[in-house]
Amino acid sequence: GTRHHLGGSFLESLIYSFLAGASTAIGAVLLMLFKSPGKKTMAALLGFASGIMIALSVFELMPESLELGSLFTVIAGFLSACFMMYVVDSLLPHAHMSLSSELEVENPDKMSRLDPGILRTGYLIFFGIALHNIPEGIAIGAGLEARPELGLYIAIAIGLHNIPEGIAVAGPLKAGGMSNLRMFAFTLGAGLTTVIGTAIGLLIFNISSALVSAALAFAAGAMMYIVNDELVPKANALNNHLANVGMIAGLLLGFSLI
Repeated sequence: GTRHHLGGSFLESLIYSFLAGASTAIGAVLLMLFKSPGKKTMAALLGFASGIMIALSVFELMPESLELGSLFTVIAGFLSACFMMYVVDSLLPHAHMSLSSELEVENPDKMSRLDPGILRTGYLIFFGIALHNIPEGIAIGAGLEARPELGLYIAIAIGLHNIPEGIAVAGPLKAGGMSNLRMFAFTLGAGLTTVIGTAIGLLIFNISSALVSAALAFAAGAMMYIVNDELVPKANALNNHLANVGMIAGLLLGFSLI
């Protein structure tokens, strides 16, 4: 019974995870086709992604985690994710969202000159996002272990949030003079570490339900950290009213999916 279910869900998880991760490349494609989405669009999109992530974390992941484990497991899992995200952030500062958006929005004509400084920024952002996507992958795996549709919702939320991240990776690379094809490959690569996270997650979760419980709380903590550390400040800086509209829409949609 479970073995078979696991085989099926393992492949399914990796596919969800692949699609969620690959959506970073949508950001690169958008940049090739258009200069960059305007501030208002970005504000609404970032707000929307953060609303969905908050809804999934609070209404879904944490209650689910509590059902499978204890309050202690939930709090420990949540806090360990926040701590891990903080450590990754400190080691790899990624003030990337602001950099790339301002780059495009303010300076659309400066895009073709080769600039090693901006290129270096692009590489840093690439590594930062690639590492950040591993816990996001773990979140997808944890969701799928608990309930297949929960995994799908998390994958969609992370996929949405990855589009602006893709723009963040691609922007400085493009501004630094990298060719479109290489920029696309880099941006896709940054997203696909999500799959590694999911694979790690699924291998761990087969051990015990207490671990699945901790992993669900971990996923909630990681998502809430991303929302507060990255999405909300950036969305508000771009356009706080539209950021709010996006967030409310995302929250309500996330809530009604559950």
